[in-house]
Amino acid sequence: MPRYTIDFDNDFDKTLSDLVKNTDATTKADVIRRAVASYSYLKQQQKDNKGAKIVVTDDANLKKEIVLP
Repeated sequence: MPRYTIDFDNDFDKTLSDLVKNTDATTKADVIRRAVASYSYLKQQQKDNKGAKIVVTDDANLKKEIVLP
């Protein structure tokens, strides 16, 4: 399995730690793997569905539109 060394600032490390504590992720590496998998899936959906948008809603109301780089 490939191994990576990545330097993060203290705020990012705290974010990773908080996500491990507050989700069902087991490690910081698990959080990062899930984030990359989610990003990959969403980018593929954007590519496959031209003009598709990623949005956050609550049943009927648009809360936020997310634009991926």
